[in-house]
Amino acid sequence: MARKFLYIVAALIVLVIAVLLALRLFGLQLSRLALVPGEPFTALSPPPADTYAHNDMWIARPGKADNPARWTPKGFAAEPARINASVFFIHPTSYLDRAHWNAPLNDAEANDRAIKFVRAQASVFGNARDIWIPRYRQATLGAFLTEKPEGQRALESAYRDVLAAFDAFMANRNSDTPIILAAHSQGSMHLARLLKDRIAGKPIASRIVAAYVIGWPVPVTADLPALGLPPCERPDQTGCILSWQSYAEPAGYADTMDLFEAIPGLAGKSRRGDRYLCTNPLTGGMGGSAPASANRGILKSSADFSQGEIIQGGAPARCDAKGFLLIGTGPDLGPYVLPNNNYHMYDYSLFWANMRADVARRVEAFGKK
Repeated sequence: MARKFLYIVAALIVLVIAVLLALRLFGLQLSRLALVPGEPFTALSPPPADTYAHNDMWIARPGKADNPARWTPKGFAAEPARINASVFFIHPTSYLDRAHWNAPLNDAEANDRAIKFVRAQASVFGNARDIWIPRYRQATLGAFLTEKPEGQRALESAYRDVLAAFDAFMANRNSDTPIILAAHSQGSMHLARLLKDRIAGKPIASRIVAAYVIGWPVPVTADLPALGLPPCERPDQTGCILSWQSYAEPAGYADTMDLFEAIPGLAGKSRRGDRYLCTNPLTGGMGGSAPASANRGILKSSADFSQGEIIQGGAPARCDAKGFLLIGTGPDLGPYVLPNNNYHMYDYSLFWANMRADVARRVEAFGKK
């Protein structure tokens, strides 16, 4: 699929600059050899009906201790009161092994990495009344790097788990609880489909505060009409979708765009030449630009994403004509800024404090409806 996922793999599995440079030079061929599973695809059984009744199938849920989404970084004063919303968050790819097409649920390394991603990303929703983050048999990163049908089958298997987890989440909700849906990367790919299958045209749509489909393109003609919610055009709008993909300038997203647009859209139309939904996280509206002074604080994480602090002097943001979010020259956030000025790993971190405020503002607006 999209080449940026190749570089994410490189950034996550190697911390040595020389190896990262080698991947930049030899790119797709090298990563396919290293990351695409060689084994035949083995179909996974659908999760049993009671799978997500068990605490160990959740990274976070009410009543489970040590919720990483409740973490707050240094330099940030947590709000004194919780906001009235339930969050369902789908974490990005954390399984990088080529041994299997789908992550075993007991893979310790993938599970630990997922928790670190949750800490850096889902913590923007950390002041919500309750937060639900499922484990799922995610597709390995190699599934994005191959045209073999096994890659798509792995993604389909992962999506079935996500649907089962969402249904369990909904079964535990009061009928009037406001809901926030959020994800990143592979998680956002699944969230877009979930919006189409579980939200669009259904009564539950009226309970959605917002859907944060971050780090995955949402074509405005080929996909957005199928998702059942409009784009967020105002900072106080509710029942809408936010999405962006972050690049410093000059942005080299041509290959990513070409590969993604080869896939048919969720609304049954071609993605070729389509514009992507681009929310400006500094303004909370669709498109436009905002200066660095509007950035309330960037989350700068440690190299292993286990710690972090809020730093000031953040990046600006503007949506270009194609729908990518451009951040000027880009701040120094660590070793995971990807080739072609791709800040995919930092889609949340770049705007952490603004996103935290965005969530609170939309929940407050929803409560006044």
